[in-house]
Amino acid sequence: MQSTETSFSFSDLAISAPILQAIREIGYETPSPIQAASIPYLLAGHDLLGQAQTGTGKTAAFALPILNNIDTSRREPQALVLTPTRELALQVAEAFQTYARHLPDFHILPIYGGQSMDVQLRQLKRGVHVIVGTPGRVMDHLRRQSLSLDGLTTLVLDEADEMLKMGFIEDVEWILEHTPPQRQIALFSATLPEAIRKVAKRHLREPKEARIEAKTATVEAISQRYWPVSGVHKLDALTRILEVEDFDAMIIFVRTKVATEELAEKLEARGYSAAALNGDMNQGLREKTVERLKKKSLDIVVATDVAARGLDVERISHVVNYDIPYDPEAYIPRIGRTGRAGRKGHAILFVAPRERRMLGAIERATRHRIREMRLPTREDIAERRVEQFKELVMGTLEAEELSFYREFVQHLAKEKNLSALDIASALTFLAQKDRPLIPAEKAAPSEHFDETRESRKRPERSDRPERGEKRERKEREYDDSGLLYRIEVGRNDGVAPKDIVGAIANESGIPGKSIGHIKLYDEFSTVSLPADAPKQALKRLERTFIMGKPIQLRPWTGEAPTTAKPRRKTGYPKKAE
Repeated sequence: MQSTETSFSFSDLAISAPILQAIREIGYETPSPIQAASIPYLLAGHDLLGQAQTGTGKTAAFALPILNNIDTSRREPQALVLTPTRELALQVAEAFQTYARHLPDFHILPIYGGQSMDVQLRQLKRGVHVIVGTPGRVMDHLRRQSLSLDGLTTLVLDEADEMLKMGFIEDVEWILEHTPPQRQIALFSATLPEAIRKVAKRHLREPKEARIEAKTATVEAISQRYWPVSGVHKLDALTRILEVEDFDAMIIFVRTKVATEELAEKLEARGYSAAALNGDMNQGLREKTVERLKKKSLDIVVATDVAARGLDVERISHVVNYDIPYDPEAYIPRIGRTGRAGRKGHAILFVAPRERRMLGAIERATRHRIREMRLPTREDIAERRVEQFKELVMGTLEAEELSFYREFVQHLAKEKNLSALDIASALTFLAQKDRPLIPAEKAAPSEHFDETRESRKRPERSDRPERGEKRERKEREYDDSGLLYRIEVGRNDGVAPKDIVGAIANESGIPGKSIGHIKLYDEFSTVSLPADAPKQALKRLERTFIMGKPIQLRPWTGEAPTTAKPRRKTGYPKKAE
């Protein structure tokens, strides 16, 4: 089957309600071509030979049918996904976790070299439904019989041509020989060299084909740049960019409806005219928001892909991809919202370290090299503010009748024995009091609500002592009114309390100072969170990963810990009531 367009929605497919709910929340509405070509065959139980480029949405093409057929009551591996690299294994595992957010008691495990074998052994012993792994580590587990594939119903070979290039093809065949004879196989590859076709011929049974031609596009009228997310929090970085970019109107794309509201509120608090645009808004409110954008009473719209469809406002000069799109096919429609009517457009993309593969896929899809941008410095911001203030002053001199004000300044100078320069300096200070021409040396750290987990670097301490000075030890103050929770990451995973604080703050929006006692055990940890923490924030934490593991946040019930005593702690957890 070869396809380039999709004429039906996910709701037309035989996919269960919990998975459809997750798809809607992510913002997916219609399947991408590879999804439309693959999902019906896989749901029907056929083997599949899929040809599609990286970043065309093929992860969902096999993940959704697998999740639809998982029996969560069977705590054994029912699906195995082989990937060429640990990075792809983690990416695929996180995608599964996202799509399975409403499947109760679903467990997935990424296994790869470089990670503690003991950790993997413990999790395999507990029972998992889906394994995502690299060939070498999967073979290790099969040899030591810590992984059984007796209950396997589906096997996916993801990026088979990459596994061929990396010399894994013999390992893949060895693994295939250790799978049950009656299992479904889906092989995905960007190209189909002879060696891959031979593997397909030997192991796939009357496979259906899903072949998607690589689509490329070039958006000549749009300047494209990316910022590698690191160190500075995304919101702070976005604010810096807004300070120096000369934009008329802007769309900022995020992945979730919740993020549209939160980011719009944060930007408004920082003085920008911003509003959310998401699928929960009724048509009347949506139209009102777009009309405000057109009439220049609104400058920034924070939107999801679905909500921005059909949005055509000529004054949009900038598009910011605050969250990189899951599918590169969504990138071109996003940035196509700017550069209209022959005008120059600008697109900025935030790329976290683990999303570099997606950046490459976007560059291939657009046939355009996206250049890295330098984050504006404090000096850049100061220079920009000074220029804007100069323009404001000159515009006022040209457009306004100022004779009364000149007389006022002259009278004040004479009365108080001041120079006109002194008075102008004081008035400039008052005019820019809320937005100083020279920004403060260090801005207060922002509250973290970002969807991604890459910007976890903690704010620098302003009270760092000079060399030779002795720092006075300060005890961290805790709020003992919190509730205690258990998370499934512990000392054996190499986690530290600061990792837990950073992840919870980033994912939930709960300020770090409100996170209470953290106690590390071998296989899990406990953490105290505010009793009034929003349910939505706690829900997001149920799907959060720390050290590559889903933490599965749940209230502490006082269950007995492992025999090993906690080694590192930031306090002592309260006994559960």
